[in-house]
This record gives sequence, structure tokens and C-alpha cells, in this order.
Amino acid sequence: MTHAQKTNQGHFFEDFYLGQVMCHATPRTITSGDVALYTALTGSRFAVQSSDEFARDIGYPKSPIDDLLTFHIAFGKTVPDVSLNAVANLGYADLRFLAPVFPDDTLSSSSEVIGLKENSNKQTGVVYVRSTGVNQKGVAVLDYVRWVMVRKRDVNSSIAEEKVPDLPKVLTSGQIGWACPKIAREKFDFELSGAPHRFADYKKGERIDHIDGMTVEEAEHMMATRLYQNTAKVHFNQFTEGQGRFGRRLIYGGHVISLARALSFNGLGNAFHIAAINAGRHVSPLFAGMTVFAWSEILDTAELPGRDDVGALHVRTIATKDKPCASFPDKDGDSYDPAVILDLDYWVLIPH
Repeated sequence: MTHAQKTNQGHFFEDFYLGQVMCHATPRTITSGDVALYTALTGSRFAVQSSDEFARDIGYPKSPIDDLLTFHIAFGKTVPDVSLNAVANLGYADLRFLAPVFPDDTLSSSSEVIGLKENSNKQTGVVYVRSTGVNQKGVAVLDYVRWVMVRKRDVNSSIAEEKVPDLPKVLTSGQIGWACPKIAREKFDFELSGAPHRFADYKKGERIDHIDGMTVEEAEHMMATRLYQNTAKVHFNQFTEGQGRFGRRLIYGGHVISLARALSFNGLGNAFHIAAINAGRHVSPLFAGMTVFAWSEILDTAELPGRDDVGALHVRTIATKDKPCASFPDKDGDSYDPAVILDLDYWVLIPH
């Protein structure tokens, strides 16, 4: 007797092809409960995303969803098709937040394969996808490229065509800020926001040690990945990962980004909106029980065309594991300090 295959095994590297388009399952309505749980898991405390009254005072209809919560939920939709059989998510580029998202909005995602490259070990390959998240009205709310290392089903298999896409290194100030409506900057309460610093207070080349550390626990990481409906085996399944390279589950790289962003409040407390992510690299793995620290460098400052309410800071944030950042651990030549786990290059908006 034969049995029909009804379960999703996920795509292996040789299943992908250039131009392949995937419409991902399970649209997700974001609720205020999701927002509260995200706050509990990350400790994020930016005022615009924390208080409806604060948000209304500066011109929002209510508090928008934290940009990274929007990203994680849209990202989670892609996992069963793109990275269920991933070894690791490697990086991001050209990520733009295109429209604000609010509680009760419903997000859906789709992806197109834009690059493929087999690794020399013949056991894995790198898949590049451009993914787009849309709301219930069909309005695109974010768009981004990521690349992920995926296992092969058969080491002797091959793909029809390889390509490594050419991606922009940095988005310009004219390409960002669309997800932030014009705010009433005179109504932005710097006392309630918890920080006195505004756009003009930051200078190119400035480095900020965010000081605080946050220890990652196994339970909260599992809860976070479930919140995002991220089903990648490397995060969920200790039975399989216990037999793998590290002998344990990896902390989802997106959770590291959220923790670094939450830690950055101490020094960048009024940088209330992530407008874009230029590039991101998960330098090394993080495991439960380790403590995350972060520091940031202001790479540049920029005015937004036609806007006098907010300016943009081009920021690079480095996150580390079990190493405070007063010494600003970074690269030494082509190699990173062994403690570095994340190198994130992005734009944030901050009031004038």
C-alpha cells in the first residue's frame, strides 16, 4: 500500500530555481496582544510604539506596530517555503518599510528567488529571495532581500543556473521614510520619550555604548519564534539539532536584532522608527544563557527630502555575546572579534 505525501517537507536547495515565486500561507492579523507579548520578550520601550496617546499627539491615529515586529511576522510567513531546511539565515539587504502597520491589520507575504549559489561542500547552497509583505488592502508595507544557507536533499543533485544578485549597499535618504507620516514635532514630548536628544545632537562618527545587557533564555526564544510563526528546525527542534553541528538550537537571528534594537534605546531613545535596513549579517551564533550587549556608530546624518519634522540617522549597530561593549568590539581586518554576533547597518528617523 502506498500513502500520499500530505506533509510539507520544505524546499531543499535543489528545489529552488531563479524566478520562482512563492505565495506564503497563513495571513496574520496583528493584535494588541501580539504587541504586549513582543514588549515582554524584547523589552522595547520606544514611546511612539508604546503609547496610543503619545502617538496621537504627534499625528498617528494610534500607536503603530514596532517595525521589527512587522518584519518578524512577515518573515515568519516565508519560513516554511524558504528556510524550513536552513542551516542558518545569513543576511539582509535593501529592506524598506513602506507603510505604517497598526493593530488589527492583516499581513501576508510572498517571495521571489533572485539568486542561487551552491557551496563548495556540495551539501548546502545559498538561496537569495526578495520578500514583500502586504496588508489587507494589498498595500505593500515592507520589502526586503535575505539570503539563507539551505541543506540539499541529495548531495549529487544540481541546479539549472547559479546567480548572485547585485544588491545596493546603502539606500539613499530619498528612498526611505515612507512608513512614517509627517509628525507634529512640536508635540513630541522629550520628557515622556525618556531621552532629550534630537537629530542635531548626533554627529557622524559618534560611537555609543548602550551599556545594558540582556540575557537570552530558552523559553523566551521559543515563545518569540512561535509568536512569529517561524518554524525553522534550527530554532524549534532540539531532537534534530542536538545531533547537528552545534548540538543545540540556535537563537533566531531576528530575535538578536530585536534585542539589539531594544538595548539601543539607551542612547538612541528618540530614534522611534526604523526606516530601512541597508545590510545585516549574523556573524556568529547565539545560544540560550548568553547575554547580549550592543554599541552603535553614527555613520551619517541626512535630511529627508521635503520634510522638516524628522531627520535620518545612518546607524551601524554591533551586538555581542557575553562581552560588554565599552571597548567597541568590531572587526580586526577581515575578522570580527569572537564575541560579535550581529552587524546591522540601517536608517532610523528622529525628530528635529
